[in-house]
Amino acid sequence: MRRREFITLLGGAAAAWPLAAQAQQPAMPVIGLLDQRSPDELGDRLRGFRQGLRDAGFVEGQNVAIDYRWADNKMDRLPELAADLVRRGVAVIAATSGFAPALAAKKATTTIPIVFVIAQDPVSLGLVASLARPGGNMTGINFFSGEVTTKRLELLRELIPAATRVAVLIDPVNVSYAETTVRETEAAGRAIGLQIQVLKASTIAEINAAFATLVREKLDALFVGGDPFFNSRRTQLVHLASRHAVPASYPARDYAEAGGLTSYGANIAGAWREAGSYVGRLLKGDKPADLPIVQSSKFELVINSQTATMLGVTVPPQLLAIADEVIE
Repeated sequence: MRRREFITLLGGAAAAWPLAAQAQQPAMPVIGLLDQRSPDELGDRLRGFRQGLRDAGFVEGQNVAIDYRWADNKMDRLPELAADLVRRGVAVIAATSGFAPALAAKKATTTIPIVFVIAQDPVSLGLVASLARPGGNMTGINFFSGEVTTKRLELLRELIPAATRVAVLIDPVNVSYAETTVRETEAAGRAIGLQIQVLKASTIAEINAAFATLVREKLDALFVGGDPFFNSRRTQLVHLASRHAVPASYPARDYAEAGGLTSYGANIAGAWREAGSYVGRLLKGDKPADLPIVQSSKFELVINSQTATMLGVTVPPQLLAIADEVIE
């Protein structure tokens, strides 16, 4: 073989080596994240999710990709969005906004592992067989219970001791959240002598109408249900409560950070971090059937003292003493 031909052949082989090496590299796993809201107001929760992935050794864009599917509060879009993730062939689905996305994911696949973040009892909803041994292809984080509802009402009563009639805001479209919230608040209200009046809203206009009813009927306070739609509209809710001088209790700290009077509930950003960690474990080969449901054990009381002053509410010293944070 002539020397020139040998060099040409050698150069061609060398050029092919990087291509061969690239072909041998494993494909980056893809996580499908399914949420009924939009990402605009979920910054802290997404940061928590990504931190959980990092805790498990995965960094978005480096050794894992995330394919986001946002329903923009259009619940009827969830089944198709879940099916789209299945067609994409994602390695794990994270259903991060309660029962509706979790159910949509469950109906879309029985083989792809699913991690949910949910407020209700996943066993009673039929998502898993038990908390300790979920079975099937689902596991996740549970951050809410009837005891929290009772505690929230007790704290609201302590903050507004003259209150006797409390409005409870629910989203009737999200049936599981609505039924759970009504059942638990009515039971808790009877136990502490509060009359509960249920108000319904599933659109921006209906939230405005609910506040008009609350003001017209001179209800003493507002209890906002732990619904993902309300979380996405928390700025509107806080603004209306301030505008109409309505003392209100909310289910998560981001409401109080937005100007709400008080919140009591689980650290939901922490729940998303737990979900990210679970997704990482599944990517490493753990089976969802073997991962027990994580139940939040830390609940936080946040009081916005600026809002209290604006509303003319005197926060009792005992509440200030037990608050996890007082926003000045």
